[in-house]
Amino acid sequence: MTTRRSLLALLTAAAGAAPMTRALAAPAAKGGAQILSTWDFGAAANDAAYARLAKGGSLLDAVEAGAMVPEADPNNHSVGYSGYPDRDGHVTLDAVIMDDAGNVGAVAALENTMHAISVARRVMEKTPHTLIVGEGATRFARDQGFPQQSLLTPESEKAWREWLKTAHYRPEANSENKITRTPGGALDHDTIGLLARDASGRLAGACTTSGMAFKMRGRVGDSPQVGSGLYVEAGVGAATSTGLGEEVTRIAGTARVVASMRAGKSAQAACEEVVKHIAHLRGAAIRGVQVGFLALDPHGNVGAFCLLPGFTYAVTDMAGRTVVHKGASLFQA
Repeated sequence: MTTRRSLLALLTAAAGAAPMTRALAAPAAKGGAQILSTWDFGAAANDAAYARLAKGGSLLDAVEAGAMVPEADPNNHSVGYSGYPDRDGHVTLDAVIMDDAGNVGAVAALENTMHAISVARRVMEKTPHTLIVGEGATRFARDQGFPQQSLLTPESEKAWREWLKTAHYRPEANSENKITRTPGGALDHDTIGLLARDASGRLAGACTTSGMAFKMRGRVGDSPQVGSGLYVEAGVGAATSTGLGEEVTRIAGTARVVASMRAGKSAQAACEEVVKHIAHLRGAAIRGVQVGFLALDPHGNVGAFCLLPGFTYAVTDMAGRTVVHKGASLFQA
């Protein structure tokens, strides 16, 4: 009989083992990776980011432009417009943008605004704050000239109403698990994180999401939290995360990845270390849960690692070539 203790022992043992697969190296083009993003839909975001750089834009311009692509995509139900709503039927957005000089802006539980990443940048540039949430974030967006727009499309509303037929409204953080989930599937595609560097090794990043499908009203995941969904440090590296945000926030995941890089680990080894730490810390509690990390160092070296198979990421080199890779995973399923 498998007990919680024996399962925990198995997970802990696996966490100390060598990865079952290895991530492909960054493209071999001179200069390494320039733009890195989560999931296969990150390829289009990378293209937009690269195009902005090619026109003389800054790294912040680039990651903002990249993040805006999935934010406006009605076929993407995990970021921005047409995102799946919370269990009360409200589409709420979280986003953060950061550079390696410590400039940062973020919003959480933003409503009726298409581009959360742009509002986050305004928080960075126009306020003394780093994070504005809820009604205050929405009011700030209006004050900054962002138009009011409903984000709930007929398709996402239909999915929400189907969920309501079997949902039981009670404050259970994991009630979303009643939805059929495929590891690495659509309900795990809850974020796009982008990292970018220039030829001198400067870094910036962005992360934006509509959050967990049918989440509790007011829930905020890792995405807009500096050190969880995104972290950038000059001369060291940048990291972003995806998957079940609660497991990332428990350990300040991206800050830990960058700290490992600061201590001398490669971008790949740093991502592996934090995923193994989650497995060791949480044991059976993370069975069937997907969490993944991406990292980029000032030389263009890439790191990518996740708990379960199915995580993909897009890498664009200095020449503008983009390749989508499958991320290495700690567990097979």
